[in-house]
Amino acid sequence: MAKKKPGEGRTALVTGASTGIGVDLAECFARDGYDLILAARSEPGLRAVADRLSNSYKVKAAVFPVDLMAHGGGSRLAEAIAAAGLTVDVLVNNAGYGQAGAFDGSDLDTQLGMIDLNDRALVELTHIYWHGMLAKGSGGVLNVASMAAFVPGPLMAIYYASKAFVLRFSEALWEEARGTGVHVSCLCPGATASEFRKRAGTGATRLGQTAEVMGSMPVAEAGYNGFKKNNPVVITGKGNARTAFLTRFMPRATILKMVRGIQSPAT
Repeated sequence: MAKKKPGEGRTALVTGASTGIGVDLAECFARDGYDLILAARSEPGLRAVADRLSNSYKVKAAVFPVDLMAHGGGSRLAEAIAAAGLTVDVLVNNAGYGQAGAFDGSDLDTQLGMIDLNDRALVELTHIYWHGMLAKGSGGVLNVASMAAFVPGPLMAIYYASKAFVLRFSEALWEEARGTGVHVSCLCPGATASEFRKRAGTGATRLGQTAEVMGSMPVAEAGYNGFKKNNPVVITGKGNARTAFLTRFMPRATILKMVRGIQSPAT
């Protein structure tokens, strides 16, 4: 008799699942036998991912195109999932974006959209499924933040602040869930090979030109393994872990100057 996989009989909802880390996180869950609910704006992209993962790992993969940046998007997604007769055991809040550049002269809708997608939608979906997880004493939430969560971010102020929110929110939920059987992890990657860099414009910064870029699959695997172990915070790469540790002891003025320097356009 084949050994039962840990995710068999469970379903993971992954947002931002049409590209990058989201695709690879979905694959990590599929490998372990989880059925998938994939959500993003791009229906063709989602369907391609769903077809590949369902064929490769013999799991079910449902697709729900949705704009989570729109207010109420999370609730509409949850209603559609329920109407399809599906349940969510694990929530992976991966959808998000950033925009490099000074706050002055930036597009207001772009800045507010970051808050709406990176934070508000994440809270909305977590709130919808959190009580059920606690009631069952299983499942959990894997949130995707960033190394940006550990410091303020001049020249990318809203993105850094939005990811700091994700980190602190995740840590607080981890403590609230202690001893319940519900896992909470926050994945904090550094520079990662994905569509994010192109959209955010971070490849043109000094950091983007010099930072070591990890592949999205190693990042996703680190996050998934950390979630299985119920690690509250997962930092990818020894160098990033060292940096996050050292920032605790550095003067704030030094950090601000340092981050402004690395977020400045490369010359």
